[in-house]
Amino acid sequence: MITYYQFKRVVDATVAGLALLLLLPFMLPIMLWIKLDGGPIFYGHTRVGKGHKLFKCWKLRSMVCDSDQLLATYLQQNPQAAAMWTHHRKLSHDPRVTGVGKWLRKTSLDELPQLWNVIRGDMAIVGPRPVTSTELTEYYHFYADCYTSVRPGITGLWQVSGRSKTSYDQRVMLDVKYAHAHNFKMDLAILWKTPRAVLMRSGAY
Repeated sequence: MITYYQFKRVVDATVAGLALLLLLPFMLPIMLWIKLDGGPIFYGHTRVGKGHKLFKCWKLRSMVCDSDQLLATYLQQNPQAAAMWTHHRKLSHDPRVTGVGKWLRKTSLDELPQLWNVIRGDMAIVGPRPVTSTELTEYYHFYADCYTSVRPGITGLWQVSGRSKTSYDQRVMLDVKYAHAHNFKMDLAILWKTPRAVLMRSGAY
């Protein structure tokens, strides 16, 4: 008998493949817009997946090319922004984000390439947020194994629960809640709420 996890994997790969094919014509002009902005179209950042496996989480590039150095300088010069970064790991006014990147982030379109991650098996359509090794060590502590018991998702409880308006501790608890209690009913509820969260742009920046 097919298990929940096997069925979820088949559904995820099938839906992601079809979505990527259908969205490709829409993505092409966006990719051109990013290219005209300068730099590469895609940005891959190393995240932690199921079983502590590291993978490249792909996005449409929404930041300038020297974003890491720019962030370090900006946080050093702005204590208030540094405090916000420590608390949320996000900035409401991020100097690294390009003009097209602001629009991509507000609409969550920068995450469309993660459909490829789903096809590859790195991610699921619904799951915890994909996090870095540093985040897993600094914020998850003894919840790390719980987090890595499932595949991270394109959408999840965090995305439909206020996104960047939540503190990092709240995000951890949402990820842990999903890892402990996830089932088809929860996945469907999250998927049902996701379009509204994206359209309302709640907590997106």
